[in-house]
Amino acid sequence: MSIIKIEEARREGAKVVIGLAGTSGSGKTYTALQLAYGLAKRNGKKLGFLDTENRRGRLYADVLGSPFLIGDLVAPFSPARYIEAIKAFEEAGCEVLIIDSGTHEWEGVGGCEEIANDGNPKFPRWNKAKSEHKRFMNALLQSSMHIVICFRAREKVKIERGDRGENVVIPLGLQPITEKNVMFEMTASIMMDAEGARQDVLKCPAALRNFLGRGTGYISVEDGEAVRAWIDGAAPIDKELERHRATLANTCEQGFDALKAAWDTLPQPIKKRLRPELDGLKASAEAYDRHRRIAAEQSESAAADDLNRALNSGEQLAESILRKGDATPTSEVNGGDVKPGGGREEEEIEIDA
Repeated sequence: MSIIKIEEARREGAKVVIGLAGTSGSGKTYTALQLAYGLAKRNGKKLGFLDTENRRGRLYADVLGSPFLIGDLVAPFSPARYIEAIKAFEEAGCEVLIIDSGTHEWEGVGGCEEIANDGNPKFPRWNKAKSEHKRFMNALLQSSMHIVICFRAREKVKIERGDRGENVVIPLGLQPITEKNVMFEMTASIMMDAEGARQDVLKCPAALRNFLGRGTGYISVEDGEAVRAWIDGAAPIDKELERHRATLANTCEQGFDALKAAWDTLPQPIKKRLRPELDGLKASAEAYDRHRRIAAEQSESAAADDLNRALNSGEQLAESILRKGDATPTSEVNGGDVKPGGGREEEEIEIDA
């Protein structure tokens, strides 16, 4: 069974994910609306707006030629809740989705930083947080919709050691507030400035530079239409087939049983067309299952190590208490009576490990 299907390459219509980042007033939300409206071919019923900014998206309700669909995501801003919201817009029939903002997924209430620091901030669980973040990225990249996602930005620095061992502060400039690799996962990513009139292009395919990579001038509805025309100029895609393909790809992370259940619900004509890809999907689902088993085994092993350390610590504490009991023949320690001469009743000292 092969993990991939190898075939002759040809240009086909695909979905774009475009990232816009900037400070407050940089024009990212208005630009996202103009760009997305063009991508939706000026059809507001096909344009969704996922609002995490306390219903601010509604302030833009009348800036387009027709009303768009909007939904509010409130805290907690976990990657899993973002994924559910994205699926809801897919099910509502949207072809284009604006997410404003994606920053909450990283540092909002319930976002990745809180997931990592939940429990003991001295020992953050970044493996868990980044695993959930990767699922969010997969939901963006495998969506059946075109997505324009906005991020807040701020000045950042990094601390390095100097030649004499001193701390040296190195300015990094304005950076998107999200995981450091996110902007490079996008089809195109842009830092916005001057209410949208200037852009610092971080990444953009050569074919789209005339529309998204000019650097100056506003990105318009016409630019969005031009991007959509470029996409549609490739070999046409079957929207129903792509929707089922995306669903199967997203289901793989739930494991083989979930993939099988999803496959069984497909119409026979869709099964026939996707059957050449089934081996790769199975391999992906089984790989996720193996990863979960290994992670569970490692977690159990780590829990056993923690318990052994706690028990060892408890034994050391008991020995210390007993030594003190020898020095103080008549005392009461944790409810256990100490006999004269340091002997103890049959009951053991209770240790809170």
